[in-house]
Amino acid sequence: MSAFAGLGVLVAALATTSYNVGLIVEKRALGTMPAIDARHAVSMVRTLAFNPGWLGGFSLMLCGFALQVVALMLAQVSVVQPVLGSGVVILVLLSRLVLRERLGRVELGCVLAVAVAIGAIALSAAGPAGQVGHEASGLLIAAVAVPAGLAALALGASALRPVPAAKHRERAAGVSYGLATGLLYGIATLALKALSGAIFHHQGGYGGLAVAVLTSPYPYLTAGCSAIALLIFQTGLQRCQVAILGPVSNITGSIFFMIAGTWLFGERLPADPVEFALRLGGILLAGVAVVVLSRQPAPGQVISQERTVHADRAPAT
Repeated sequence: MSAFAGLGVLVAALATTSYNVGLIVEKRALGTMPAIDARHAVSMVRTLAFNPGWLGGFSLMLCGFALQVVALMLAQVSVVQPVLGSGVVILVLLSRLVLRERLGRVELGCVLAVAVAIGAIALSAAGPAGQVGHEASGLLIAAVAVPAGLAALALGASALRPVPAAKHRERAAGVSYGLATGLLYGIATLALKALSGAIFHHQGGYGGLAVAVLTSPYPYLTAGCSAIALLIFQTGLQRCQVAILGPVSNITGSIFFMIAGTWLFGERLPADPVEFALRLGGILLAGVAVVVLSRQPAPGQVISQERTVHADRAPAT
């Protein structure tokens, strides 16, 4: 691994640490707020903007995003993204230690499977560093981003829509929040990658760089997708366990960005059969974990079902 790639890994580690610590701080702040809803954006933004605790967490997450741009300038997508994805371990530990969230055995197994999947993907990128891609066709980026964005909006609308309580509904809603925001953040990261390439290739003074950035569509694509994802994510964060929502969003964004980014920016997949198997196996394992997680009933539903069974078996008096 080259010196630039090694520095990129270090910066990516700092980015994911800052992001996930900020996420925990936000979750604690949301617990003290009235109910928020992404469908009432103005009221929601007003509530969030005047909460110092939430603003502190949001600032840490912004620092994570800024460091992510630097990491993508230094190393390949396939090297940076697994490190960013490893923040799921930090998130689960902090959710248990700070927020006192508890996971069932199957849920914990799924989260650990996601961590193993990220580790496998990281090992698949441990070979000699390849060329870092900095340019991609704007039309191809649009061809990927538009359908992915529409799918994300459909998933987000499904999670936000009030429906009668049903089996698996609460867990499925949490996974839907994660899938929707993961896709949106993945699109935003693709735009960040494209923006980092424009910055990398720019020749001239700071004034010219500022003009190049402001006239590029990528900052606005990043801002737009991030803003919508923020509204949906914060609503889900208040309603769901962060140890569920965070990993699903994280792994969805990671896999989407890794697959789309590797193709769009012309970065080669591992040629070694073992490394390729690790890459493919990690992606499949993460996908299975998300599906299983979405089928787990909420703890309250399990208790309710057990009480119903005991009541049916109780002798009549």
